[in-house]
Amino acid sequence: MNFSDLPIENKLKKTIELAEFKTPTPIQNQSIPVSLLGKDILGTAQTGTGKTLAFTIPMLNNLIKNKQAMGLIICPTRELASQVMQTILKLNVREIGITNALLIGGESMQKQLRKLNKKARIIVGTPGRINDHLKRKSLNLSKVNYLVLDETDRMLDMGFTPQIEHILKFVPEKHQTLLFSATLPDNILKISKKYLNNP
Repeated sequence: MNFSDLPIENKLKKTIELAEFKTPTPIQNQSIPVSLLGKDILGTAQTGTGKTLAFTIPMLNNLIKNKQAMGLIICPTRELASQVMQTILKLNVREIGITNALLIGGESMQKQLRKLNKKARIIVGTPGRINDHLKRKSLNLSKVNYLVLDETDRMLDMGFTPQIEHILKFVPEKHQTLLFSATLPDNILKISKKYLNNP
């Protein structure tokens, strides 16, 4: 299957083509069609297998179709959050142009607040900084209908479980969740039972 065969919006097909993404990797092939149907996903694949595109394409498609919706992507480290945002920016060019904000530590709070004031609809960040913004009431997650937990095994190893659980209290009950992890230890399966709906 090629990306052009996917049942997605034409302007998204065009930006995928412009970004020169040609053939989906196995994780993309398996997960994109399922997530386009709005189903929850528990995906496992090693780093570097194209997980980012596996959740970014369905998210952008969802946000193009639903002008009110928001997407939230939680990553364990700033480096990973920055990489994810780079992929999003590669696809989310002028034709699509959905507002976004990268919420990570070590970056100017003012810059992040400016982005959030512009009603960013794609939020990528680390648990600590996302929680900082929730405490300040500068981040409103009440419109999130697409949630991604990326490299969840690393987030749990780093002790982020309480912070993730706190963030999820601000996300509406009705939303789609995609959980990606390089490994599937017991604690991941436990979290997936708690937060995923028949993945």
